[in-house]
Amino acid sequence: MTWRGVYPAATTQFTPDLDVDIPATQAVLDALVKDGVDGLIIAGTCGENNSLEAEEKRAVVKAAVEVVDGRVPILVGVSEFTTRRAVTFAQDAEKLGVDGLMVLPAMVYVPTVGELCTHFETVAKATSLPIMLYNNPPAYRVNIGIDALTRLADTPNIVAVKESAPDPRRFTDLINAFGDRYILMAGLDDVAFEGLLLGAHGWISGLTSAFPRESVALVAAINRGDLEEALRIYRWFMPLLHLDADHDLVQSIKLAESIMGRGTEHVRLPRMPLEGQRRADVIRWVEQCAATQPSLTAA
Repeated sequence: MTWRGVYPAATTQFTPDLDVDIPATQAVLDALVKDGVDGLIIAGTCGENNSLEAEEKRAVVKAAVEVVDGRVPILVGVSEFTTRRAVTFAQDAEKLGVDGLMVLPAMVYVPTVGELCTHFETVAKATSLPIMLYNNPPAYRVNIGIDALTRLADTPNIVAVKESAPDPRRFTDLINAFGDRYILMAGLDDVAFEGLLLGAHGWISGLTSAFPRESVALVAAINRGDLEEALRIYRWFMPLLHLDADHDLVQSIKLAESIMGRGTEHVRLPRMPLEGQRRADVIRWVEQCAATQPSLTAA
């Protein structure tokens, strides 16, 4: 694990009948690797983790490990309703050959700090893999606060935090509180630039699935100190990056993938493809970005 660069939150592809399409999912992952991403997140929010059956999750993980073949690290989302299920899936994912885990709070239930920490500690003790905690209070109604991270600092394989709170001050607060104890990853697309400048090591990205080369170029420009180039790409990208902060982000990202010839927009209920004005707006924004793609300075 490098914990550097761009890690797209990859989509899980479905057939028109909404069965998991393993060849299409592998094709999406292979294309992202060939376009230069630094790692992959499998079965996260954009991978529709909670819309997959248990055996489907394992099939997607196995297929990802097979097609990536060690070219970049793979992290898999651990998003379950109970701690026991999270432990079982984490252990199965380790056996299937992933490089790390992105562990979420248990779904639906809003825990106390003690319950939240016990969930993470129990999963961590069940695996030898490095763990990145996923903090996304707007989506999951749970904040992994400084009090929780203070307790979890004693768990050695909890090494990183994907920070998707919409307030970029959080990066400074965490670094002030913990120094380099936790690797921080920017997790919300439309504050990714700010997060990377404030100390995030890398970017867990949604819209990279549609525009991977531009995403890679943005982070490369920041890493070499070319903020003028990074801002140029970021400002071009921003209309689409805002989609990552909306509740229909999965449908929007899959529609963007489809327009760019990188996947389909099939999603599973309760999600449905975008309709009406929202669909028209997303298509317009994607087509505008496609028509004005910036020339990219070599990394």
